[in-house]
Amino acid sequence: MKIQSMFQKDINRDINGVIKVAQDDERSLVQELGEYIITKELRRHFNTFFDNYSKAIDHPTDKIGVWISGFFGSGKSHFLKMLSYLLSNREVAGRRAVELFKDKFDDPMMYATVDRCANIPTESILFNIDIEGPMNKDKTAVLRVFAKVFYNHIGFYGEDLKLAKLERFVDMEGKTEAFRRAFEEGYGEPWVESRASYAFLEDHIVSVLQNVLGMSETAARNWFNGEENGDMSIKKLVEEIKEYVDSKGKDFRLLFCVDEVGQYIGDDSDLMINLQSFVEEVGSQCRGKVWVMVTSQEAIDSVVKVNGDDFSKIQGRFNTRLSLSSASVDEVIKKRVLEKTPDADQLLRMVYDKEQTTLKNLFKFNDAVSDIKGYADGAEFSATYPFVPYQFIVIQKVLVEIRKHGNAGKHLSGGERSMLSGFQEVAQNLKDKDENALVPFSRFYDTVNAFLESHIRWVIDRCQTAADKHDDLEQLDVSVLKLLYLIRYIDDIKANIENVTILMVDSINTDKITLRHEIAESLERLERQNYVARNGDNYSFLTNEEQEIAIDIRNTSVDSATIVKSIGQTIFSELYPSKKFKYNKYDFPYDRFIDETLVGAVTAGVRLRFLTVASDDYKANEYKLKVDSKTNNEVIVLLSSEVQYFEELETAAKIRKYIKQKNVSQLPGSIQNIIQQRQAQARTLEESAKAQIEKAIVGGTFFIYGDKIEIKNGDAKSKLDEALKQLVESVYSKLNLVNTFYESDAEILTILNGAPQQTGFAGGGSNNEFALKEISQWLEDRYNNHIPVSMGDIQRRYQAIPYGWREIDIAALVARLMVTQKIEIRFGGAVVGRDDKNLVRYLRTKSEVDKVSVSRRIAPSEDDMRKTVNFLRQWLGQMSIAEDEDGLISFVKETFNTKLVNYKNLLGQYNNDRYPQKEVAQNACDLMEDILSQKNDNVALLKRLLEKQDDLRDTTEDMERIETFFNSQRPIFREALTLQEILRKEREYFDNDTETQGLIDQITAILDMPVPYGRIKDLPEQMQRVKDAYGKRLTQKREEVLKVVQQYRDDIQNLARDLIKESDEEKTQEEPFREYEQKIAEAERLIELDAMITRLRKHKDLVCEQIESKYHEDSQPYEVSGEKPPRQKIQQIRRQDVFPAKLLTSREDVDSYLEGIREKLYESLEANGGIEIH
Repeated sequence: MKIQSMFQKDINRDINGVIKVAQDDERSLVQELGEYIITKELRRHFNTFFDNYSKAIDHPTDKIGVWISGFFGSGKSHFLKMLSYLLSNREVAGRRAVELFKDKFDDPMMYATVDRCANIPTESILFNIDIEGPMNKDKTAVLRVFAKVFYNHIGFYGEDLKLAKLERFVDMEGKTEAFRRAFEEGYGEPWVESRASYAFLEDHIVSVLQNVLGMSETAARNWFNGEENGDMSIKKLVEEIKEYVDSKGKDFRLLFCVDEVGQYIGDDSDLMINLQSFVEEVGSQCRGKVWVMVTSQEAIDSVVKVNGDDFSKIQGRFNTRLSLSSASVDEVIKKRVLEKTPDADQLLRMVYDKEQTTLKNLFKFNDAVSDIKGYADGAEFSATYPFVPYQFIVIQKVLVEIRKHGNAGKHLSGGERSMLSGFQEVAQNLKDKDENALVPFSRFYDTVNAFLESHIRWVIDRCQTAADKHDDLEQLDVSVLKLLYLIRYIDDIKANIENVTILMVDSINTDKITLRHEIAESLERLERQNYVARNGDNYSFLTNEEQEIAIDIRNTSVDSATIVKSIGQTIFSELYPSKKFKYNKYDFPYDRFIDETLVGAVTAGVRLRFLTVASDDYKANEYKLKVDSKTNNEVIVLLSSEVQYFEELETAAKIRKYIKQKNVSQLPGSIQNIIQQRQAQARTLEESAKAQIEKAIVGGTFFIYGDKIEIKNGDAKSKLDEALKQLVESVYSKLNLVNTFYESDAEILTILNGAPQQTGFAGGGSNNEFALKEISQWLEDRYNNHIPVSMGDIQRRYQAIPYGWREIDIAALVARLMVTQKIEIRFGGAVVGRDDKNLVRYLRTKSEVDKVSVSRRIAPSEDDMRKTVNFLRQWLGQMSIAEDEDGLISFVKETFNTKLVNYKNLLGQYNNDRYPQKEVAQNACDLMEDILSQKNDNVALLKRLLEKQDDLRDTTEDMERIETFFNSQRPIFREALTLQEILRKEREYFDNDTETQGLIDQITAILDMPVPYGRIKDLPEQMQRVKDAYGKRLTQKREEVLKVVQQYRDDIQNLARDLIKESDEEKTQEEPFREYEQKIAEAERLIELDAMITRLRKHKDLVCEQIESKYHEDSQPYEVSGEKPPRQKIQQIRRQDVFPAKLLTSREDVDSYLEGIREKLYESLEANGGIEIH
């Protein structure tokens, strides 16, 4: 069955698809009223409107504003026109409008309401404000439009308010007929037909004004030539409207039905306020007898862009708000254009049942909104055929966007194009097709072509010409380009290959795979010829300016290295950012390469390398890639060539470079907009490239350590994880030798402080058995080849391929070898013991490991160890001595260190005292230090110890005596030394005491003995006897000195009495003698008492001299010259001082003794006037 035969109504009949409010010829009105479809949505809107309108009949109201909104083509103008006809109940083809609607309302109550409203006397002023409005849209433009249409409606000339006011004045005078008759008689033409040219009819009009109104010629000409411009206030206009309405009777209604108010007002708040003020004044003055009903593309809150109270006030003027959606349009189209005959309906339902699966597969959109879809069931297939449900939604959006971006003038937005007529034209173009045909969406382009701007049509026409000439383009390319233009601004459907294919489906029998291939080739041709641009997976139509920029961008050169770098950043910063691969307990760093370029720093070990289409190795054979992956210990990922990641990044790079080269701010606005779009495209391409690169990885080829490996399933990260896992397991072949892991220094200290660990069953490899053998064997080889090894060497070797062990686990393994005495560790040449507090740091710290040497341990001979143990047991008298190497060495070091400390403490006690055998203590310390000097070499330590056995025995005996001396004999010895020092200065006092002299000599002999320890016991008795003798001599000396004190006291007293007779002087000189008596009693040394005698004599001489001087001052007269005569000094000398005690044994001794006395006396005599010996 042909498509044209399927429709219940002739598809070729003339359908007024575009409703024009000013079109009121009877043929149009008959069709508009007769074919008007009241959908469910429209029924609801009719009900709302008439409910509010009917209430105002009985109850006056100021809520007389109606706002009807709906997208372009939604039927709002038609709805407004129907309200106008129904309420004015206009007669069309002999029938009233309300009668034509009787069968359209399925609710009798609603029809009754409509009928009641329609039977009230009503006049409707229906007009398109965009057409009727003035070119100069000042803030009173809305008022002037309403004034114009009102005056026109009541018979005046509303086009010129000056003239309209004149006509109204004439009418109020009741002379309208007379005026018109007089004008026609004078001019020869009717007034109504001539008034538009009144400016050229001055004489005629002046004459009529004189004759009819009785004006003077001067007054009439003054009006004609006056400056009056016809301005009018809202209040004045509403008053005139109210006068007119009131003149028509009590129930009369007047309607202002205004189409396209939203478009006319736009975002001009002054115009919106002008409208609001007019509606408000009409409501308040006319009280429901005058209504204002308007249409707009947008809802009122989208149009109104004023602040504060004005906004709510404007909304309050339009209480009745009706919003028409696409559902009404769909239903109207289906009933007016697509309604099928019963036979066609049955056929189409059968076709659907047969092709249901095919149809569902044909219309599965990619990444589109949910309501854009294919057929739901057979009923929908029949109702919409040959169209697809998605087309009703998408074409609506297309028409709205074309109105914004691509229409010429206002024809499209003003109603020159509608969905109804669009669907009819497309159906007409397919009328000769059969029931398998479907409408490709590109067909809708021809329905809007004539209304597009020339630069858009020119692009399509140029493409058509090229296709006609087969100039690298085909006819399919033209259709695809038309389609891309239609959906250029539609976000609901992405213009990718999959969706373009669906939109181009033209038959139920379409092979979608073949069509997709054809569409892909078509898009490539169009892109190559710069008709379209690709942005990721999506394609877009290019205007002339866009094409020019696209060509410039395409010709912009970019370095492939820049693109490769961008790919590397995308992979290693976003898709796979981790710089280490976690494998069980391990974190393996890996070198990251994109082609031959390293990304980041070299970490050694393994590699992860991606090869892009820009790499020289991309086309290399598999053998080379296998060899490279084995040689470099790497994973090579050959990115899939089926994904266009490189092209997308290249385009993005070209766009950015092109824009960077332009001074964008100086370019025309249209070019700036294109460049902004291109910038957005670059961002989209880069984001898309990220997804494409991920796909390229997923679909890539993997070469892992010499093998080509197929990694099944998973996303990019999962595949890369698996690839690196296999690489690690292949490259680090000895990784699993370590199966016991350590996590902290504390665990290593536990190893060092504990006993050797068991490895389980020998040969099982548990507890790191094989790892320990691996290190031990390598150290053995190094030792045999005389190659030194540092801890750093060990760490680097076993962290590297093929081991890959962790640094802490390597340190733990070395610690275990140390505990089992298989290795020794040295730092600064000295052997480091297990108990060294720095040992863990030596094993792990990077700054230390290269300073630490590790070697196979050389154990002392069993003979030396046995001899050492035997000697120590005998020498120390201790049986519990370790017999293993570490235990024995530790014991030796500890023992000798303890002794060295003890001996040094003893040596320190000598200070400067003359204690015996200091050199023995020093030798003992030297012996201990000599043995301990070999403590870093176990073999040498034991050998040195055995060499010094005899010295150790001797030293021990000597040091035992010295230690005993300091513990018990030193106080006695120290006391004897002190006594000796005292007697050294006072021994002459005992010259005549042979016994005491003998005791002093015995004490001195003991103190001077090299080894006095056996005689020290005699010292206490000897010292006591000497102390007793000394005490006796001390007592005698005190008595002697006290006598001297008494004698000197007497001498001073006698001299004073003889010369000056003053008792006060005696008292003054008594106090010093008392102090001397106290000091004598406290004195403990003989020499100290002798010293007091000398001081006493000096004191006595001084006092006597003072007395004598005083006496001479008082008794001898002065010379004439006034000077005192010099006094003669008499020196008093003690006999003990002149004749000191001394043993004389020969005549020479006597002569010498007396000569000494003689010299002393001569010296005293020369210095004094005389000598007195007492």
